[in-house]
Amino acid sequence: MNPESRIHELRELIQYHNRRYYAEDSPEISDSEFDLLFQELLRLEREHPEFRTDDSPTQKVGFVPVGAFQPYQHRVPMLSLDNAFSEEDLRSFDMRVKRGLNTESVLYFCELKFDGASLSLTYDQGKLVQATTRGDGVTGEGITDNARVVQGVPSEIEWKSPIEIRGEVVMLKSVFEELNIKRIESGEQVFANPRNAASGGLRQIDSRMTADRKLTFFGYSVGFAEPDIAESQSKTIDTLASWGVNVWREHCVCESIEDVIRFVNHIESIRAELPFGIDGVVVKVDSLELQAKLGSTARGPRWAIAKKFAAEQAFTLLRDISLQVGRTGVVTPVAELEPVSVGGVTVSRATLHNFDDLARRDVRVGDTVIIQRAGDVIPEVVGAVLEKRPADALPAAEPTYCPVCGTTLTRATGIVFLKCPNPKGCSAQLRGTLEHFVGRKMMDIEGLGEKQIERFLELGLLTNVASIYRLKKREAELLALDRMGEQSVSNLFKAIEDSKTRPLARLVFAFGIPEVGERTAQDLARAFGTLDQIQHAGAEQLIALDGFGPRTVEAIRGWFEDPDHISLLEELQELGVAPPPETKVEGGVFAGKTFVFTGKLERFTREAAEEVVQSLGAKASGSVSVKTHYVVAGPGAGSKLVKAEQLGVPVLSEEEFLQMLPEGVTL
Repeated sequence: MNPESRIHELRELIQYHNRRYYAEDSPEISDSEFDLLFQELLRLEREHPEFRTDDSPTQKVGFVPVGAFQPYQHRVPMLSLDNAFSEEDLRSFDMRVKRGLNTESVLYFCELKFDGASLSLTYDQGKLVQATTRGDGVTGEGITDNARVVQGVPSEIEWKSPIEIRGEVVMLKSVFEELNIKRIESGEQVFANPRNAASGGLRQIDSRMTADRKLTFFGYSVGFAEPDIAESQSKTIDTLASWGVNVWREHCVCESIEDVIRFVNHIESIRAELPFGIDGVVVKVDSLELQAKLGSTARGPRWAIAKKFAAEQAFTLLRDISLQVGRTGVVTPVAELEPVSVGGVTVSRATLHNFDDLARRDVRVGDTVIIQRAGDVIPEVVGAVLEKRPADALPAAEPTYCPVCGTTLTRATGIVFLKCPNPKGCSAQLRGTLEHFVGRKMMDIEGLGEKQIERFLELGLLTNVASIYRLKKREAELLALDRMGEQSVSNLFKAIEDSKTRPLARLVFAFGIPEVGERTAQDLARAFGTLDQIQHAGAEQLIALDGFGPRTVEAIRGWFEDPDHISLLEELQELGVAPPPETKVEGGVFAGKTFVFTGKLERFTREAAEEVVQSLGAKASGSVSVKTHYVVAGPGAGSKLVKAEQLGVPVLSEEEFLQMLPEGVTL
C-alpha cells in the first residue's frame, strides 16, 4: 500500500477507535494497539508532510462531543501529551527541554498518569459553576450536575477569583469489580476497564446514575487562574490540597532525568498495589514560568511527556477452555487464547477461576475476550465482547471426572470449586505438591523446576516429597539422562543438601498446609521453635496465637494428624531434613512491634529486612495502619509514607533502622 493510502486508512481507523473510546466508552482494541496505529500515522506524516492535514487525529485530542450534553468551549485547550515508551525517550525529552530553555539544569515534577476521564472544574467566587469533559480538547460537554456527585470534587474552595481546576475522574478497582459483577448478573456487557466505566459514569443523563458509579476525582493542574495561585506545579498541587481538592500524594520533584527514571521505575513496581488504574507517569517541567517559555504544539505541551507503561489489558480470541488440576485437587477452567501481549508479556493462557464464575460471566469458546494482567498476577479473563460473539458459540459444560486421573469430582457444600479427591493417585496433584515444596520461598531447590519435576515423575525418579532426598542414590540414572551432565547433577545434589537446613518457617510453608501461607508459617515457627513442637501443638495453643481462627487451627491439626503426613515427617527426619530451632525472642525493642518497609531501599532488600525483624520478634506488614509501630522509608516512598505521617507513625531512614538492630545482627 502506498503512503498516501495507508495514511488515509490509519486516519479512518483511529477516528473509529477514538469514537468507540471517547464517545461510546466501549473500546474494541487495547491501548497498546491504539498506540501502535497512532505512532505509525505520526511516522508516515513526518516522512510525507505533503499528506498531513489539519483534521488529522495527530493534530487533535479525543473526539468531538456527540451532543447528549451542552457543548462548552474550554478557555484554555485541554491538550494531550506526547508519549515516551522507553528510558531513552525520556532522555531525549530532557535534551529537548534543556535545548529549548538553553540551560543545563531543570527541575521536573513527576505524578501518576491516572487511567480515567479528564474533567475540568470552573469556580467563581469560590463556588463550582461549570464542569466539563475534555471532548476534543477545544470543546467539551457540560456535566456540572454529574460532577457534583463525584467524590473529591469540592462544591466550594478558598479562592474567590475565577479559576479552572483540571484533574481525572477514576473508578477504584474495588468499585469496578462490584459493578462488573452486577452487569454480568444482569446479562449486560462488562466494562473492559475502570476507565471506561468512569467515563461512561460521568456522561449519564441522570446524575443519580453517576452517583451510583461511586467515582473519585483527583486534581492535577490549573487551566487558568486570575491571578496565578503558585509559581510551580509542585506548589500548585499543595495549594489545591489545602483547598480541599482531592490530590494523590504519590509524586516527586526530581533534579535530573535519572531521578525521573528512578521514580518511574518505582511507580511501575507498585502499580498493581494502587487502588485505581494508572497507565504511566507524567513528567512536567516544575516551573510554570519555564513551561510558558517552552509553549505547546497544536496537540500538546513541549514541557511535559507521559511515560507509558505496558498495557495491562488486551483483546484476543478464546480458542478453547481446558482443565487444570492444582496441588490441592482443585479443578480450574483455563482459557486457551490466541497469543497476545499484555503487560509486556505474551499471554496464551488465562484463568477462568471456577465454573460458577465461568457460567456467570458467560464466556464461550470463539468469543473475543478481554484479558487482564496486573503486575505479576496470573492473567485472567474479564469478560466477553458480546457483540462479536459467533452465532454457534455454546456455554462450557461443567466436568464430572478429573481430567488427569478420572476420579469423580466433588464439591463441598457452600464451596464453588470442583475438586479431585484423589491426592495419592492423581499425578497432577503430586506434581503441584513437588513444585510448591521446591519453590524459591519454600525449600529453594534450584535445578528442580517444573519441566525437570515432570520428567523425573515420568521416569519414576520422584514419587513423593521425601523422594527428593533419595535422588542421590540414583545418581547413575540421572547421569544417563540427556542434558544432565556431571556438573548439573552435582549442583542439584548440593541444592538438595543445602535445603535440609532451611529455616523452619520455610519448611512449614513448603508443606502446603491449607490456610497456612508464608506469614502464618513464620508465626508458627516463632511461637513454637521446632517442627516437633508445631506437630504436637494442641488446638488451645494454636487458637491463642494472634490471627489464628478456628478454620486455620482445624487445617493445621488436620494436616499434622493425617497418617500419611506423620509418615512423611518421619521420613524427612531420617533423611536429614533438620531446620535449626527458631530462637524465641523475649522482650527487646523489636518484640511485638510491626514494621512497614516502603520506597526504593538502597542498603538492603525488603525481603531481607522483613526476615530480620521477624527473627527478632516483630511483624512485617505490607500496609500502614494505627497498629504500625515504624515505617522504614527509602527514596521514592509515596502513599505509605504519607499515611504514616498522617497517623503519626515514626518514620525511619535506612540508616536509623540499621542502628536499631542488636549487635551482631546484620543485613
